[in-house]
Amino acid sequence: MKNRSTDEKVAGSGPGGDAPAGEAPHQIVAKIRAACSALPDVIEERAWVGTRWKVRSHTFAHVLAVDGGWPQAYAKAAGNDGPISLVTFRSQGIELDVLGRAGHPFFRPVWFPNIVGMILDENSDWDEVAELLTESYCVLAPRKLVDLLERPGAQ
Repeated sequence: MKNRSTDEKVAGSGPGGDAPAGEAPHQIVAKIRAACSALPDVIEERAWVGTRWKVRSHTFAHVLAVDGGWPQAYAKAAGNDGPISLVTFRSQGIELDVLGRAGHPFFRPVWFPNIVGMILDENSDWDEVAELLTESYCVLAPRKLVDLLERPGAQ
């Protein structure tokens, strides 16, 4: 299993701090990084805003901050001008439907039919976030990589 990071210093103090616009707080990026880097063949890179994790050429997780209504597409999707941190990920089947209807902290951006967003804050369940990111990875990863994972209850 290989994991690569194109920018290990993606960090910041988040909305309202001295971090670049759109960067989530360092602590949040670190928690997302820990969950994603545990998966096979993951690449971490700076996105146009925030940080994203990819398997092959497919983004399965993207973390960023919204502040002052920017970035506008994320603020609109989340229904919140910030300051907030959020992560987007992929889902499918019943889970996609359930998350799409759950309400806060979840929301449904319109740019992909299988994308879900989650607002991250002090009440976030980081075990749940890690599970959702693992499932997102499995939606987009080649079967041979998915088969390397131990997932309780997975079919």
